[in-house]
Amino acid sequence: MLNYNEIKERKYIVLGDEPYEVLSSNVFRKQQRKPVNQTKLRNLITGSVRAETFHVTDTVEEADLDYKKIKFLFKKPNRQANTNEFWFCEINNPANRFELDEEVIGDKVKFIKENSEVDALLFDEKIIGIKIPIKVELKVVDAPPAVKGNTATGANKQITLETGLVVNAPIFIEEGESVVINTEKSEYVERVK
Repeated sequence: MLNYNEIKERKYIVLGDEPYEVLSSNVFRKQQRKPVNQTKLRNLITGSVRAETFHVTDTVEEADLDYKKIKFLFKKPNRQANTNEFWFCEINNPANRFELDEEVIGDKVKFIKENSEVDALLFDEKIIGIKIPIKVELKVVDAPPAVKGNTATGANKQITLETGLVVNAPIFIEEGESVVINTEKSEYVERVK
């Protein structure tokens, strides 16, 4: 159990039988009142963000989250439901395949390519999300040619990566090269040498 002042950033707590990540926390005292902790929490299942205030007498249960390595196999369009199916398998047992919904993966699918390993976030033995590295290496599949004389200005162009992600990159980046992308900001970091 966590006391009101132990509910801090990057902690995981349980409220109403659902896991939350603490995004921000601010403990303060208003005039003659007892201190409170104003927090911003993100639901790890639905992704919704809410504000919650904890008082001195409040305690919450710390969420027991586990991680398990899984491998992303492929994405398959489901035309009837107008969504995509995302198929994964266990690292040690490739025959044990399973599907994860788009809601579970979120926008992280833009950064993972086929046969790459990711961490599955487990709560009560159920996968509630995936965790990817902050930086990933992806291949450029489409990049418009640079205009001669425009390279000295530090101009950017939009490039398309192997996962379908479109990012701004320097104009010297060409099709077929690999680049490093920051997954938190969806930004170009550097060209792979």
